[in-house]
Amino acid sequence: MTVYIISQITIHDRAKYDAYEAGFMEIFEQYEGTMLSVDENAKRLEGDWTATRSVLMSFPSAEAFKAWAGSKEYREISKLRHAAAITNSYMVNGLDLE
Repeated sequence: MTVYIISQITIHDRAKYDAYEAGFMEIFEQYEGTMLSVDENAKRLEGDWTATRSVLMSFPSAEAFKAWAGSKEYREISKLRHAAAITNSYMVNGLDLE
């Protein structure tokens, strides 16, 4: 089942975040991920939204996501993101329409 990862990111060190971003896609693409949206101008419709960036991505399964997130390569570059930003992420299941 497809899973979607929704992230709210508040960047406080752009240089470190840019270094994270520079290595991100090369690793991400190795694990069947699809980037659906990256937006630094999200339009708040309801509630509080203080994040400076929103990201929406998908993986074909929770296992594929876990393989990416737990990979040695991603864990290494994610240290840059942790140093550069505060991130809230959520995994939601896609609909099984069959």
